Amino acid sequence: MGRILAALAIVMFAVSGCTGNTTSAKSNSEDEKLKEQAAGMIIAGFRGNDFESAKDAVRYIKDLKIGGIIYFDLDLTTGIKGSKRNIQSPQQLKQLSKDLQALSDRKLFIAIDQEGGMVNRLKADYGFPPTVSAQDIGNRNDREYTAKESEKIALTLKDAGINLNFAPSVDVNTNPQCPVIGKVKRSFSGNPETVWQNASWFIDGHHKYGILTAIKHFPGHGSATADSHFGLTDVTATWDEKELIPFRKLIEEGKTDMIMTAHIFNSNIDSVYPATLSEKTITGILRNRLGYDGVVITDDMYMNAIAEHYSVKEAVIRAINAGADMLILGNNSPSGYFPERPDEVIDIIVNAVKDGSISRERMDEAQKRIEKLRKKLQM
Repeated sequence: MGRILAALAIVMFAVSGCTGNTTSAKSNSEDEKLKEQAAGMIIAGFRGNDFESAKDAVRYIKDLKIGGIIYFDLDLTTGIKGSKRNIQSPQQLKQLSKDLQALSDRKLFIAIDQEGGMVNRLKADYGFPPTVSAQDIGNRNDREYTAKESEKIALTLKDAGINLNFAPSVDVNTNPQCPVIGKVKRSFSGNPETVWQNASWFIDGHHKYGILTAIKHFPGHGSATADSHFGLTDVTATWDEKELIPFRKLIEEGKTDMIMTAHIFNSNIDSVYPATLSEKTITGILRNRLGYDGVVITDDMYMNAIAEHYSVKEAVIRAINAGADMLILGNNSPSGYFPERPDEVIDIIVNAVKDGSISRERMDEAQKRIEKLRKKLQM
C-alpha cells in the first residue's frame, strides 16, 4: 500500500510540475509578445554615423526589436552648436542604413524629416541634391513641378536606404508668422484646397519610388503663434475647421500611409489635453469623424510641449490610449541624451497593459495597423 501511495505521489508531483512549467512558459511567451508589441511601436533617434559609433541603434534594433529609427543631421543634445549626428555624406548614410536594416528580422522603418527647403536633413553641404520649400512648390501650384520636386527627394531617400519620410506638412498657412510653419515656409498655401492638391502630388512622387509618407501635423499647426518644440502651444483662439480639409481629402483619396499628431492645445476640441494625448482629437475627430484607420504616430515625445508638462509614463500611456499607434522618441533635445529611454518606454507600456491602464485590444489594434503598413515597404 505504501508503495502504491508513493507512486501516486510521484505521478501527481510530475503532473503538477508539468502544469506549472506550462503555465510559466505560456506566461513568458505572452510577456515576450507584449514586449515585442511595445518595442514595435517605437521609432527612436540615436547618436552615431556608422555601425561602430551607432551602438545604441544596434542595441535598439537587435535586442529590443524596435519598429524603426529616425535620422538627424545635427545633434542638439551636446550643447555645442553645429554638432553632427547621423549624416555625413550619401555614401556614408547608405552604408549605415544597409547595416542597420540587416540587423532587423523584419522590415525596419528608417525615417527622416525631409520636407525640403529649411526642413532639410539631407543638405547640399553633405553632397545631397538641393531642395525647395513647400511654400515655393505651393506658389507654383503645378502638378508636374510638384511631382518633379517630390520625386527628386524620393530618389535621394531611396538611395540612402530611407523608406519613410515625415512629410509633407499639410498645415494650412493661416498664420504666416507662425514660427514653426509659415515663417519657415513649410506650408504649401493658406488655401486648404491648394495644400491638399500639392500634398497629394507630393505623396504620389514618393510612392512612385516606394517611399512611405506621414502627413502632419494633425489637426493643424498653421495657426499657431508659438513653437511646440519649446513649450505648449495654444491654438484655441486661432485654429479653424478648414485646417482639417487637407487631412480629410487625403484620407478620402486613400493616400495616407501615416498621420502625425501635433503637440498643440485647443480647448474647443479638448479642454484638458493637447492633441497628441487627446482621445477626443485622435479617436473622436481623426478616427470617427474623418474615417481614418491607418497608423497614427506622435510628433517627437521629447519636445517641450509634452516633456515640460507630463511625465514620460503619463505621456506614453495617454498617447496610446488616445489612439496613437507609434511614438517618436527622437532623443535629440537640448535637455540631453537618454540612451535608455526606449527601454524605459517599453517597460512603461508593458506594465500599463499588465495593470490594465492600456488594454490588450488597443495594443493588438496598433500592431495590426503597423504590420499592414510595413507590408507596403518595397525596399
